[in-house]
Amino acid sequence: MDLRQIQTFVAVAELGTVTSAAEHLRIAQPALSRRIAELEQEFGLKLFNRVGRRLLVSGEGQQLLNDCRRLLADALAIRERAQLLRRADAGILKVAASSFLIEAVFPSFLGLYAQRYPDVQVKLIDIVGNDVLHLLERGELHLAQVLDRAITSEAQHFARYPLQFTDMLAACHPRHRLGKGGEVDIGELANQALLQVTDDFMIRRMFDAACRVAGFEPNLLLESRAPHALLALAEAGHGVAIIPCAMRTHHYRLKVERITYKGRPLREPLALMSDKRRPLPAYGVTFCEMFAAYVRAVFPITKPRAGRSVPAAAGVAKVNTRQERL
Repeated sequence: MDLRQIQTFVAVAELGTVTSAAEHLRIAQPALSRRIAELEQEFGLKLFNRVGRRLLVSGEGQQLLNDCRRLLADALAIRERAQLLRRADAGILKVAASSFLIEAVFPSFLGLYAQRYPDVQVKLIDIVGNDVLHLLERGELHLAQVLDRAITSEAQHFARYPLQFTDMLAACHPRHRLGKGGEVDIGELANQALLQVTDDFMIRRMFDAACRVAGFEPNLLLESRAPHALLALAEAGHGVAIIPCAMRTHHYRLKVERITYKGRPLREPLALMSDKRRPLPAYGVTFCEMFAAYVRAVFPITKPRAGRSVPAAAGVAKVNTRQERL
């Protein structure tokens, strides 16, 4: 048994076909099939069942799959540790973050970090949801920006670096009669047409859960992975965009209100996460410290504000009649 055989087994299990796995590993299909056959012979087990053109992991293979993933992650950690022993101020740092922070925080921060570590290449990955945790566990990421509630009691192998709170905001046309004094109770959103990001964003799931606690299901007009599409529609009077305060809105004419529930802001703490089983290099620890300080200094990116005046000649669509009556 060697690591290439284990890597091949995991790739076929996750991708489902020899063709896809061969392309992913950049090897010929006959060589890939040979590795699987050799591993099955060594284990004395059938690892896959063929169903049509797909290969499905057998019961025995399923019981070995997580062990093989851990083996690959450990091997990657050993290689990275060896690199750290050679050089502590140069390397690659793979960081996953939401599109909100990638746009609003990283452009300026990366310049500051590069002044400290010019030989460290920070690779950003725009990804959200539970996939982030799997990538951390498999060693494909060093750090991930998440909402703090992602770190459950069962996830004790993750280290946490607190950042800042992110408030939920409601953004709408400047003439929309929504909220008062920079705040809007979540109950006022029950009859509004809402514009939201897709439910793989944890902030979306957090808001939907808060709506259920408040006793209603949100009236969803649009969900999109392009947050600025939500702001464009809100600016034109086509609903209320639900966004985090980590999002930039200065290019739009909008009224922005902080969402509250029973007088308290609807907010969640942000954090950076890493896998304790794969210690960060020194430049990774410094990244966390610098990033946390920077986020605390610049947050919130968007604050509640009253709508700016919109001249009639500007061509901005009027808020629909139903919204004007609210």
